[in-house]
Amino acid sequence: MTPDRPPRVLVFIVAYHAETTILSVLERIPPLEGYDVEVLMIDDGSTDGTFALSEKLRRLSSYRHKLTVLANPVNQGYGGNQKLGYHYAIEHGFDFVVLVHGDGQYAPEMLPEMLAPLSRNEADVVHGSRMLVARNALKGGMPLYKFVGNKLLTWYQNRVLHSRLSEFHTGYKAYSTAVLRRIPFELNSNVFHFDTEIIIQLLRARARITEIPIPTHYGDEICRVNGIRYAMDVVNASTVARLQDYGLVYRRNFDVESLNPHNAHYHPKLDFRSTHSEALAEVPAGATVLDLGCGPGHLCPALHARGCRVIGVDQFKPTVAEEQFDEFHVTDLNRDPLPRELGDVQVVLVLDIIEHLISPEAFCDTLRRRVQENPNLRIVISTGNVGFIVTRLMLLLGQFNYNKRGILDLTHTRLFTFSSLRRLLRETGFVIERETGIPAPVPLVVRSPFWQRTLMGLQTALIRVSRGLFAYQMLMVVRPLPTLSRLMSEAERHSARKAAELTPVS
Repeated sequence: MTPDRPPRVLVFIVAYHAETTILSVLERIPPLEGYDVEVLMIDDGSTDGTFALSEKLRRLSSYRHKLTVLANPVNQGYGGNQKLGYHYAIEHGFDFVVLVHGDGQYAPEMLPEMLAPLSRNEADVVHGSRMLVARNALKGGMPLYKFVGNKLLTWYQNRVLHSRLSEFHTGYKAYSTAVLRRIPFELNSNVFHFDTEIIIQLLRARARITEIPIPTHYGDEICRVNGIRYAMDVVNASTVARLQDYGLVYRRNFDVESLNPHNAHYHPKLDFRSTHSEALAEVPAGATVLDLGCGPGHLCPALHARGCRVIGVDQFKPTVAEEQFDEFHVTDLNRDPLPRELGDVQVVLVLDIIEHLISPEAFCDTLRRRVQENPNLRIVISTGNVGFIVTRLMLLLGQFNYNKRGILDLTHTRLFTFSSLRRLLRETGFVIERETGIPAPVPLVVRSPFWQRTLMGLQTALIRVSRGLFAYQMLMVVRPLPTLSRLMSEAERHSARKAAELTPVS
């Protein structure tokens, strides 16, 4: 949209067996001054006259707006039909698209009010809400059971999704096509809870959602929604979205934030017991620290506070945090994990990195070989524990869900238990000096300080009982054993010194 032209608006009508109402809905769409308007009606495989009546109106060429009439050869469902309309809006370069129902339940006369916040750039999405003035919904003929169900479902969804919408279940919506491009709406359900799933996507995309009050009208239209099934689908979708935040499940359609090449998905974990805080405790004051796979540098401030010098190594160059590092190297950790000499380094941090590598064995072999120049080097390694009780219970239920972060991060190539990590390190020539279990990062997902303390304390107690079962992550402090080449060199030097000390034979 540019200042030299009016906004292009698509009024998109979803229709199914709407022959008694479709012409009325089309006629009630106002002129919409100041907008370049096209009306798109998609008949979703009806067997009545919905398409024929709309097409006849189009052919008369007397309709106030450009009218496009389409019919799906196979019924796509309420959600599937919406996908087609939004795709049409994006592909044809519209600025805004408004969803209208062909049964007349939502007043087309409200279109100017629906579009106003978008045209003023005050919102990305506008919902016409029947619940902002709740009594009006009942006065407009909304059945009491639907009113109560709407309220209960919306209350649950707001609690679970941390939102404050007056209604999740309106079918009157206006979108900026720019925000639709940012969400994978094509992955959503084809049935009625598409509306819930697209709201979840918009919330995750941090879209600006505005609600305006609309009148409620219930007439002779046939309700095609199975209320019980719809409620179950809505609760399931909302609950799954919340569980995805905990790393317990994964649904592609709720993965709105794509994998960020600048490591934005990493979070600092220094305020509670974590791999970050445990690793920091292993670093002596004033040490030079090499942080492999350092991300945006969450440990830098704490390390600098201890007088340390920090050398960062990662495949991505930090955008805003580079100045935190005393030295930084961009490298592919699979090919060249150590792009500098290690003679001046006291501690190497390998935090939550080894599980991302193509070959952890090759990485450990390289690490052991390169640290021979500094045999007193301390190496701190951490990774997720796939033997964690939650993962085991999921497997028991036949679930194995990858996620954006956590033990089953989508970018992980290898998974470890305590025993398999211990074996890897020993077989590649390291001595394990200390190993510890790390609790799940509850403070990242639980807001209440009381429950943070309670759950972290409970996890710590359970880890003492069984690290393999209750530790979410594991951290090991290791040192390298000398290689055969180094042992041979030392033997040769030692032999030369001993030989020189012998008293010459007379």
